Amino acid sequence: MSTLLIKNVKHLVTCDTNDNVFTGVNVFVQDGKITYIGTNEMTADDVIDASDMVMYPGLINTHHHLYQTFSRNLPQVQNMELFPWLKTLYEIWKNVDENIAYYSSLTGMGELLKNGCTTCLDHHYIFPKGHENGILDAQFEAADALGMRFHATRGSMDLSVKDGGLPPDSVVQTVDDILLDCEKAVTKFHDNDPYAMHQVALAPCSPFSVSGDLLRESAKLARSLGVRLHTHLAETKDEENYTLTNFGMRPLEYMESLGWIGEDVWYAHGIHFNDEELKYLAKTKTGIAHCPISNMKLSSGIAKIPEMLKLGVPVGLAVDGSASNDGSNLLEEMRVAFLLHRLNSSNNAPSGYDILKIATKGSASILGRDKLGYIAEGMAADFFLVRLNRLELVGAQFDVKSMLCTVGLKQPVDYTVVNGKIVVKNGELTCIYEADITEKANKLVSEYINKQ
Repeated sequence: MSTLLIKNVKHLVTCDTNDNVFTGVNVFVQDGKITYIGTNEMTADDVIDASDMVMYPGLINTHHHLYQTFSRNLPQVQNMELFPWLKTLYEIWKNVDENIAYYSSLTGMGELLKNGCTTCLDHHYIFPKGHENGILDAQFEAADALGMRFHATRGSMDLSVKDGGLPPDSVVQTVDDILLDCEKAVTKFHDNDPYAMHQVALAPCSPFSVSGDLLRESAKLARSLGVRLHTHLAETKDEENYTLTNFGMRPLEYMESLGWIGEDVWYAHGIHFNDEELKYLAKTKTGIAHCPISNMKLSSGIAKIPEMLKLGVPVGLAVDGSASNDGSNLLEEMRVAFLLHRLNSSNNAPSGYDILKIATKGSASILGRDKLGYIAEGMAADFFLVRLNRLELVGAQFDVKSMLCTVGLKQPVDYTVVNGKIVVKNGELTCIYEADITEKANKLVSEYINKQ
């Protein structure tokens, strides 16, 4: 039985239903759960003095491609939009293996943890021939080494260039092989416990890289196994033109025809929905993972987040692939999201605190995690702390609920706690030696990028 006490918290931003902010409280954690919030004096195995800190719920990343961490900032793709960007990078990504998956996951998740993210959902869909098995194992191994709460998706592609898709032949599989491996992944890794550290969703890549058969059968399989469904949708006008040309339907109508709608489905991006489609998403409680930085970099557009929130569409936040971001920092994503929508929607934009709730409670909702996303007794002990006596935060403390979006944080957080364990302390990862991982990862990046 392990215990952790966060004592004398200066400001506790709960993001709970009542938007409570507590001052001068103690938070007691036992066996990975928050069991007490109040002013009683208590003792614990480990103690953090938070008398000069703000405590926030752990951020939740609802869409990522961790393998892309090893293909960031490449000059040949900097001015491309999505389709040519993908076709160029597939020639690098076709060389992903278990080692690349492990170290890119360590790197990406390590950066997320250092910036207050406690749960990461990764959408991995690259399974080169000869490496169909072992990549998800490597990702879970990396998450466990860091102490991160991890959602893997068994992504997939069955349409290569010769079939009218974008990826090369070497990274696509047959529908039967994909479904068999999906079932194996769920059986091996998925944990239905409300406090689970490991979960799995099924995630065919996108309407232009998978067949209708794969989408339809994936939906049936996911529901028979009791797991969620995820894919990219409505990211670009090119995708919209693709579904109109090939299926005579807009992207959302096409996905609905294959069973992809409802509370167990969430889409990455969701930029190019019309007003009627937004209402339908709200009615069916189909979720959206908002990826503002990636959408800006690839010139994809601006998701209608103010309208979605007003209608009640479930919305979470995400960094998307490291190669289209080019980072793994959900705090940065929050501030960019706040500023982007202020620019685009003025007084109708979500507040800084609204964005924080999207990145916490909203993200937890679209992942189906009732015990994550806010701070209260009985919730999972996932949170982070920021020391206020930093030069960068002088004069910034009048609204701690919005501070992370209006002012932002220019350095790592002071503490990150996942499942009641301190995984970041004084801005550094506690479970691995960063210098060793950085050296190894840089060496691998060089070999990987230059591989023919």
